[in-house]
Amino acid sequence: MTNPLAGLFKARQKEAARLDLFARGMRLCGEYLAAHGETPTPRHTRLNRAIGAFAASLDTPSADPFDSLLKVGERALEAGGERGLDLALGVAETSTGIRQRSRGAWRLRGLALDGLGRGDEALECYQHHLTLLQDTAAAEHIVRRMDTLRRRRACLEEAVALFPGPAAPLRELLGRPTAVTAPEFAALVRAQVAEHGAGDPAVRRLLALYGTYRRLVERTGLSDPLLGGSTPIGVGGLRGLLEGRTVCLVSDAGETAPGARGAETDRYDLVVRCDALPARAQGERTDLHAVTLRGDAPWEGPAWTQPAGIRLVFGDPAAAWRRATRQRLVPGAQQQVGDASLRRPLTDPALLGEDGWDAATSTAFTVLRLLDFLDVSPRLDLIGFGVPGRLRPREAEWVMDHATDVDDSKMRIALR
Repeated sequence: MTNPLAGLFKARQKEAARLDLFARGMRLCGEYLAAHGETPTPRHTRLNRAIGAFAASLDTPSADPFDSLLKVGERALEAGGERGLDLALGVAETSTGIRQRSRGAWRLRGLALDGLGRGDEALECYQHHLTLLQDTAAAEHIVRRMDTLRRRRACLEEAVALFPGPAAPLRELLGRPTAVTAPEFAALVRAQVAEHGAGDPAVRRLLALYGTYRRLVERTGLSDPLLGGSTPIGVGGLRGLLEGRTVCLVSDAGETAPGARGAETDRYDLVVRCDALPARAQGERTDLHAVTLRGDAPWEGPAWTQPAGIRLVFGDPAAAWRRATRQRLVPGAQQQVGDASLRRPLTDPALLGEDGWDAATSTAFTVLRLLDFLDVSPRLDLIGFGVPGRLRPREAEWVMDHATDVDDSKMRIALR
């Protein structure tokens, strides 16, 4: 004979566990609010409102707090940063505990893990989401992200296979967060370049793998609607645009007369300028504009309003670079914008990979070295850089060591 009280007891146990999970979600929110001392931004304000709505739903008998809890996770994901992602993951784990077949909860869990660099775990959650969804066409962005994560893992595995002995530390880190594996991958690249030289076939393949890996780490492969309608351009795309074209890098210094400067630069196929342009340079031709992110909060700087065909933004770390490009780009001010593969050409092992250049390195020198490294322009000149102070001493020394001609009358230094 079935005991009716047994079913009631199980139902109450299940409800108690459910309430405990909601209470855990509220604790996570409280811990986040207690630790978050930054100046509120619109994203954090939306997160705070979502937390308030979740708290209110817990006190409303007719309300289902689950959707409100998921909204907290989505807003935490949007707020970003390590704390935001940790909150999003905690909320997602709580949500999947409450409803194990919630597609939204598994999607949120995958996105949070992905944001924290835990790609292998994110893949499992994404797959769970797709299994519940049963329609991959409705989640194309998740499918593409899974492909990106798998390709990233493949780069690491092939790198380990190329140099089994030296790559042993990297092999031990497969499946670990990106913050751990990326520095070890970079160390492997530097060590093999130093030992075998960049011309070694295996090293060349390793460099290609590292470049692909970094691009896959720092971008999702999806078009970014926050780039002001600009088309992202990577190393290969920039090389193609520069190939066979004469280039001049112009210093808009007061010593160079505007008329003379314009007449001189008109003879080049591509004119490059850097950083903030003085008022008198506004309206003059700028085919490529390069800028370096400075300070602790580079995203708070002025918008880049100078019209340019291509805009290159140099900066590190990646999170600050992404935030600054999204907040400071102006729709219509540029046709193309450099992607993450171009954000640190001096130190990136996939490009120049040189040590010793600090955050104070001038933008002019950074873009000059990038253009010189790509080595596809028949003519590469500097105009207006002959005056002391335009470049740092070590930078000026490098320029003069590589100069093929110096014309003081036109303040022109040729590197080709």
